[in-house]
Amino acid sequence: MGTLELRAPQSGNPAPPSPSRPPGCGPVTPALSLRCLWRPATAEKSRLRTPSRQHNRCSAGIKGNYYNQGEIRKKELEQSCFLLGIPASDVTVIDHRDLPDNPAVEWDTQLLAAFVLEHIEANNINLVITFDAGGVSGHANHISLYTTLRSLHSEGKLPEGCRVLVLESVNLFRKYISILDVPLSCLLPRDALFILTEEETEQARRAMRCHRSQLLWFRRVYMLFSRYMVINSLRLL
Repeated sequence: MGTLELRAPQSGNPAPPSPSRPPGCGPVTPALSLRCLWRPATAEKSRLRTPSRQHNRCSAGIKGNYYNQGEIRKKELEQSCFLLGIPASDVTVIDHRDLPDNPAVEWDTQLLAAFVLEHIEANNINLVITFDAGGVSGHANHISLYTTLRSLHSEGKLPEGCRVLVLESVNLFRKYISILDVPLSCLLPRDALFILTEEETEQARRAMRCHRSQLLWFRRVYMLFSRYMVINSLRLL
């Protein structure tokens, strides 16, 4: 069994669960592309550690239409989520012309905030997982999501008890040393740390392979050597 460490905040009480729907955890990600590059570590670990009768997990994504592959990528995302224990009924895809899948385009944070907040409230989500200010790869869409969640959090617009975890971006050297980054990740300050076993990592790779339309050579290298396929360190906003 791998390792999961989650450090609870020192203050604040979670909101009581809705009687009609248990509290949930929701990754909020951009285009239906390589979110599987890091999400398996968090999704797979929560599947192993969280009783399904008490918690729901769902995923929200912006419909990526880069290279006019929007519908293909949507199906690939649903297949990937299914392998990670998230049924298609719990996957929300947003298709909006002002939120294009483009690494050079910054999204309208007010528009994005409306979609994100609606999804959080509709699904009774009390933990949101997304990117940090570096966006892992510097992708403008990733950074827009962080900016949106940070704004909602700082302005007190999130539901009471809803927390936000952001995935830490690391330098290029650490990014590609795979499991060798474990000692340093354990020593550095963080609020949550996910480390997968070899079996769990292979499950994450199987989920990644569902994104067949995007498996270019450099992403195959990523699957083999990136620490994000094995280790996710996160911080609370």
